[in-house]
Amino acid sequence: MEAHLCLSLFLLFAFLIPFMVVGNAELRALMELKSSLDPEGKILSSWISDGEPCSGFFEGVACNEHWKVANISLQGKGLSGWLSPALAELKCLSGLYLHYNNLSGEIPPHLSNLTDLVDLYLDVNSLSGTIPPELGNMASLQVLQLGDNQLEGNIPTQMGSLKQLSTLALQYNKLTGQIPLSLGNLEKLSRLNLSFNNFSGTIPATLAQNEHLEVLDIQNNSLSGIVPSGMPLSYFKDYIFITHLSLYILVYCRLGEGFQGRNNPGLCGVGFSTLRDCNKDQGLNVNHIDTSDGEQPKKSNSPKALPEPANVQLHCDQTHCSKSTRFHQTVITASVVITTLTVICAGFFTFFRYRRQKQRIGNTSSSSSEGKLSPDQPKEFYTKTPSALVNIEYCSGWDPLSNGQNADAGGLSNEYLNQFRFNVDEVESATQYFSEANLLGKSKFSAVYKGVLRDGSLVAIRSISVTCCKTEEAEFVKGLNLLTSLKHENLVRLRGFCCSRSRGECFLIYDFATMGNLSQYLDIEDGSGHVLDWSKRVSIIKGIAKGIGYLHSNEASKPTIVHQNISVENVLLDHQFNPLIMDAGLPKLLADDVVFSALKVSAAMGYLAPEYITTGRFTEKSDIYAFGVIILQVLSGKTTIGSSIRMAVESFRFDDSVDTNLRGKYSKSEAATLSKLAIQCTHELPDQRPSIVDVIQELSVFPAHL
Repeated sequence: MEAHLCLSLFLLFAFLIPFMVVGNAELRALMELKSSLDPEGKILSSWISDGEPCSGFFEGVACNEHWKVANISLQGKGLSGWLSPALAELKCLSGLYLHYNNLSGEIPPHLSNLTDLVDLYLDVNSLSGTIPPELGNMASLQVLQLGDNQLEGNIPTQMGSLKQLSTLALQYNKLTGQIPLSLGNLEKLSRLNLSFNNFSGTIPATLAQNEHLEVLDIQNNSLSGIVPSGMPLSYFKDYIFITHLSLYILVYCRLGEGFQGRNNPGLCGVGFSTLRDCNKDQGLNVNHIDTSDGEQPKKSNSPKALPEPANVQLHCDQTHCSKSTRFHQTVITASVVITTLTVICAGFFTFFRYRRQKQRIGNTSSSSSEGKLSPDQPKEFYTKTPSALVNIEYCSGWDPLSNGQNADAGGLSNEYLNQFRFNVDEVESATQYFSEANLLGKSKFSAVYKGVLRDGSLVAIRSISVTCCKTEEAEFVKGLNLLTSLKHENLVRLRGFCCSRSRGECFLIYDFATMGNLSQYLDIEDGSGHVLDWSKRVSIIKGIAKGIGYLHSNEASKPTIVHQNISVENVLLDHQFNPLIMDAGLPKLLADDVVFSALKVSAAMGYLAPEYITTGRFTEKSDIYAFGVIILQVLSGKTTIGSSIRMAVESFRFDDSVDTNLRGKYSKSEAATLSKLAIQCTHELPDQRPSIVDVIQELSVFPAHL
């Protein structure tokens, strides 16, 4: 009996020990990672040495069905440490999201051991050093975001081994050297952003072979050579005509507005508004296209000019080919080539237009993206696809209403949207050709200008780069339909829109709010600005609640809308200090990565609901959390809500929580109600927060404030 018991215990321990070892290894790795990412231990306090990583209590950690760490989502958390090699011990990690922090140091090459990693987001930090060549061994990697850091050196040629990579973003670094030829091996690459570096040399010809590439951003570098819009004719292997044609089709036709090449002094091309025209000598030189890897030494051959037609000799088997150099054969050959190329180009354009037509038709039945998960959503919680990034391939211009079916996809006709259309002349005239004097604000994806229409009315005009907009035209038109249908007294009214191919931008024309945004009335030092009296503060809070209530309602004219980015910066005030929520529905027009990048400010200011870190999902309760933060800001008159203010609010100590600029001129009963409401709205658990209907009901007992 004892022998059987001993055997059973032995087998049990033999079965459990491997799992205990793995669990302990992951826990040790997480604790080392905590020490490096958060040296002061102020942010990752929930990561404890005797805890269980998959219990749900480790902030930002999500596990798969095998109880292995699969995702770490700590974007925008204010981390100021460095990356520990211990990350390599998390063997099942599929998503690492550490963007929008202040991490420094180098990228550890040990990350290459994470062979299951799909998404690697390290952008918007202070990382330095070079890009480890070992990253080329990460066979599953689909998204590599390293932009907005201080990385130096070349792009390793090994990056060409990432066969699953769809997005490579290296913008805003200090990278140098040539763009490696090996990037042409990335057959699934759809977005390549190398802007704002110091790359030199030419555009690799191998990129032209990638039929999935839809965005190529190389602006603000030191690149040279020609982006061709016209091709030389030659059958010689020494001259890479097919390469010219492929690169031309890639850049000029297929990418269209998805190509950004401005501010490269040595780069030229015909037909590109952001490039200078090529001179005659450049037009004849075909050696400007790089067919060798940027890291390989180049031969010092002098540039060859194309041979004169009379000297054309076909390279082929001498037993089957004539070496005749007679002039008429040359003319015939050239004519045949020209005719053939014309037919090929015509066929390409026809096929391209047909494919775009099919895409538009297919998109008419696509469902609304409301509630769609963000790019950093853990892999196990949904079917994984590459992060949704911008895909623009308009060749003949950008007009989202050029096809009636696009408008139909939004549920409304062209006639409806046409009444909101402005032309470029009106927009340019209103802003005095986008004068800096009229610039109200600017972000990475848009700029806002003050304008005056021809009827004398004031407007605010938001310009958005085409490359930041929705991938599919039908989805973009759906967004336009939604924005134009939103009508409420506490929303900024959209007057119309304009899409310009020549400028590569879309413009949204809004009513102008004369009293600025709500943030201008916070942090007012005694006597230094306009202090909002108590009645205005209450009225503003009530108006914001009504605006959110309209967005969250489900009506025949609109679906339920989650704003996703409510803040004092996004609340404008009209001449009577009525609050107007701006940017309602704007995410419906923007690419997912652009929407995600806008969360940096929200996270830093405390508007981002805590559950977003673990779920990656916005709900109505996310807006309620942000609204609660705004109540605290309006009550205290402070932009930053520290722990002392929050504790004073929770204790109803109004002397410490209500703006001292009011000099005691406020209703304590109303302050008590607003304090209670703010505490409820900012509850850590979304289920404990009230709905906007409950909020409006609570505020309705307040007397009318004029």
